Parts: sequence; structure tokens; C-alpha cells
Amino acid sequence: MHINWKDIDTVLLDMDGTLLDRHFDDHFWLEHVPHTYARKHALSVQEAKDILIPLFRSQEKTLNWTDLDYWSERLGLDIPLLKREVDHLIAVHPGVVEFLLFLRQHEKRICLVTNAHSKTLELKMRKTRVGQYFTDIISAHELGLPKEEPAFWGKLRERIPYDPARTLLGEDSETNLSTAAAYNIGYLIYVSRFSSTATPIPSSSFTSIHYFSQLIPPAGSLSVRL
Repeated sequence: MHINWKDIDTVLLDMDGTLLDRHFDDHFWLEHVPHTYARKHALSVQEAKDILIPLFRSQEKTLNWTDLDYWSERLGLDIPLLKREVDHLIAVHPGVVEFLLFLRQHEKRICLVTNAHSKTLELKMRKTRVGQYFTDIISAHELGLPKEEPAFWGKLRERIPYDPARTLLGEDSETNLSTAAAYNIGYLIYVSRFSSTATPIPSSSFTSIHYFSQLIPPAGSLSVRL
């Protein structure tokens, strides 16, 4: 893919796994919550995982998947409190801040567009302080649709006017990139290094990067070839 930043006005960026290390989320849902649930119900950790992981997967690609209030009620646990217990694991991927500064320097509209719940957003923006770089911060919960739904991108356009052909989307979800492609968003970037603890696997369908620094042109240029 050839990117000439003169041809892009709007940059849409996912949060978890894209800008932020998904190690926090994976550890939280696959380790911290099962350990807490096991203690509460006098189960082994494996017994708790056998109950919880199918339950989590049953809500994939829905807003419930990221709704902390839904999971607090469903599991009988204070999920926001549990997140704060391990918030030291929240981290920004390398190269992200430099990329955001590049976009600001060139006066792009920078939009954080995430399925994350408002309580998760509040915690992560406070912890990472990257919120200051964004023109807009929008949770799918505000629009009533997750990004896995093709209609999401039209709903988003009602909130943030953007020209799909002059828009770049960065995501760690091939599903979300596919729904964006169906809406004719022009530049689609898959972040293969979604977690510092996982081996990156490039997408077979979308242009892939490990770090956002790969999208910053060399000095004196506005073009990048990936």
C-alpha cells in the first residue's frame, strides 16, 4: 500500500490492541476475573475458566462484550474495581505517541473510535494520558452498534463528518476492517502486534504493521510505502 498523507483528512483509530497493549485486557478477562470468580464461589481457577470463557465468547461481536455494567451484573463482581486492581498493566504501544504528534502536526482529524465501555475509556485515558491528542473520542455504546456491524460506519458519519475515501482506519480486528471496507473506507491498516506477549501474525487480507511509526514518512516527505 502507498500512503500519501496529502490524500488523507481523517484518521480513525481503535484503542485496545491498536493503540494500547492488549496484554492488559487478555490478562484481566482470562486470568484476573477467573481467579476472583473462583475465590468467590470456592472453585478451582480451571473450573472458573470453564464457566466464564464460553460465557464471554457468547457475547462476542455485541456491545455486551465490552459493557462493564453488563458483566458486573452477570458475574456478581465489581468489574470496574477489578480493572483498577491491575491497571498497572495498561500501556501504550511503542510509536503511538510519535504517530499522534505527526498527525497533529499535519492537522489531521484524529478520532478514537472504540467498542470500549465509557468506564474503560475513562480508566485508560486517565492512565495513559493519550486523550489529549484526539479531536474526537467515541464509544460504540454511544451509537448503539459495535464496529462489527456494517451499519456502524454510517452511524459514525452522522457524529463525525468524514469522507470515507480520504479516511484511514487502524485496527487490530480483521472483522472491523472488513465492515469498514464494505463502507468504502479508503485506507485500512491491520495492527498485527496487538499484544506485547503475542507473536505478531500479519493479515492475509489487509496491509499490516507492527508499530504506527511505520506510517510516519521520512523527513521531508509525506509518503510511505508499506
